[in-house]
Amino acid sequence: MTRSRRRRPSKSRRASAKPAVWGSWWAWAALGVLAAAVVLGIVAGGGSGGGAGDQAAGTTHEHEPGAVEAGRQLYEGTCAACHGADLNGTDLGPPFLSPIYAPNHHADEAFQRAVLAGVQPHHWDFGPMPAVAGLSRDDVENIVAYVRTQQEAAGIFRDPSHP
Repeated sequence: MTRSRRRRPSKSRRASAKPAVWGSWWAWAALGVLAAAVVLGIVAGGGSGGGAGDQAAGTTHEHEPGAVEAGRQLYEGTCAACHGADLNGTDLGPPFLSPIYAPNHHADEAFQRAVLAGVQPHHWDFGPMPAVAGLSRDDVENIVAYVRTQQEAAGIFRDPSHP
């Protein structure tokens, strides 16, 4: 009795260990379109949450008056001692009425992180800012609405030295 041997398929018929997806032009084209969309979204400020992209482009963003007033009260009770009642800073902390704090340099989320974790000095010669206990994300959003409104009133929409 003779057993028949199975022949191995030729290399061209064997299943490849790697899919050939990246070998096709449409996959590279799709990747290019996706990359372009991401870059355009970042440049345009998309997904910035709360209009920071509009502000960074030099246009104003309407803030809910109730949020601005709540933010003013929270700012006065929490932030003014270091950053100044007029937002022009003190011997303890930097001014928020500076292009450095414009939305295109310090986005709204930077304020959230500073309150939550504190900040090491990186623009000014002040000491580190400690985390601020007792403020919720909504509280900080209201403070930022107040700060952004004051920046807009002072003509600060973007930091020209920061892309």
